Amino acid sequence: MIMAFDEVVTVILVVLSILLYGTCSTASLISFGTSGASTYDQSDRKDSTVSRETFASLEELSRIVDVSYCVGSTGVQKPFRCLSRCNEFPGFELITTWSTGPLLSDSCGYIALSHFPHAKRIIIAFRGTYSITDTIIDLSAYPQAYVPYDPNGRDDQELLRCRNCTVHAGFLASWLNTRPIILKHVSAARKQYRDYKVVLVGHSLGGAVAALAGLEMQMRGWEPQVTTFGEPKIGNKEFVTFLNEAFKLGTVSPSDDAQQWKFRRVTHVNDPVPLLPLEEWGYEMHAGEIFISKAVLPPSESDVIICDGDKDARCITGEQNNMRAMFHEIKLNAAKHEWLYSVADLTDQVVLAESDTSPSAMGFPSGAERQQISLCLPWNLIPSRYRLWELFFAHRDYFWRIGLCVPGGDPTGKEKNYQS
Repeated sequence: MIMAFDEVVTVILVVLSILLYGTCSTASLISFGTSGASTYDQSDRKDSTVSRETFASLEELSRIVDVSYCVGSTGVQKPFRCLSRCNEFPGFELITTWSTGPLLSDSCGYIALSHFPHAKRIIIAFRGTYSITDTIIDLSAYPQAYVPYDPNGRDDQELLRCRNCTVHAGFLASWLNTRPIILKHVSAARKQYRDYKVVLVGHSLGGAVAALAGLEMQMRGWEPQVTTFGEPKIGNKEFVTFLNEAFKLGTVSPSDDAQQWKFRRVTHVNDPVPLLPLEEWGYEMHAGEIFISKAVLPPSESDVIICDGDKDARCITGEQNNMRAMFHEIKLNAAKHEWLYSVADLTDQVVLAESDTSPSAMGFPSGAERQQISLCLPWNLIPSRYRLWELFFAHRDYFWRIGLCVPGGDPTGKEKNYQS
């Protein structure tokens, strides 16, 4: 299946405008954010909302991942100090921070120990990206074959096979560049703190890297718990099946206590990032979804829904048609305007059905390592009713406004102090 060039550019146009104007992604676009009330059908709520314990756990993790946005800017220092929320975690001990570089190799975050009075944990927090360039490349990258980690060389075991699995090349590159740092420190911490649980958390593109990192740790037998906020799609259907089986997500249901799930993928109404890359490009969502159905802060326990399977229409999947409608309208508007673009090493987006994932097999020019697009875009192509500034908040508002690294959190005062 070939994705037409204009469709690739349309997605990039949306993401560029969202990021450049402080609006980083989401998609119940036509009905978005008019009242701040939940869009979830009240009749479907029974037995599907999270427990108080799960709500508190997710709220805490949203603050923990928020701290990661200080890495690479003002910094996080030992024992656990930063401009943001570090003082809210008096039992935390910083092990290390990392920032691996720009473009496809970009990954940023920190590793910390969680001591009393908090639960005993080895925490790995993955930051999302600040870079528009990174995001353009991320959304247009070709898929790459995924080979699961096998600690014992047991290639003949069916459990360790991921037949025809492909993942987003940019997300995989981010994990592979970060991998030596994280595994070294986490392995050492596990030996010293044997009764501490391994916990991974990531926001936005950091959620995708956290998922790949968590999957390898699961294959190593470390039994991590992974929680992501606004995680984009990572791979194809075969990869999703493999991940679901590895974390036993096929057995979870809305009647379960999500606190015990090994992987919790938190999404938010109007956030388009979990819907990207597009399904038409061969990407699928995995199970373990928990959906925040209220558009504005703060959510309550009744606004946080346990979803069923990979594609629960009551959750973020139900917003895909609205995103397609927006893309279609933007394309129609674009056809009426003259807009300049230059393209280097860019070809049509390819969705692989075969196992050959080399650039040459996919039609990329010889030596091409990434697609690069430079656009001069007329922002008035995007219909005003889509309120892109509100899309940014939808992608940032996961219990708190994530990604600011300022004292006290959200300066607009729209956050709620859950601890009061």
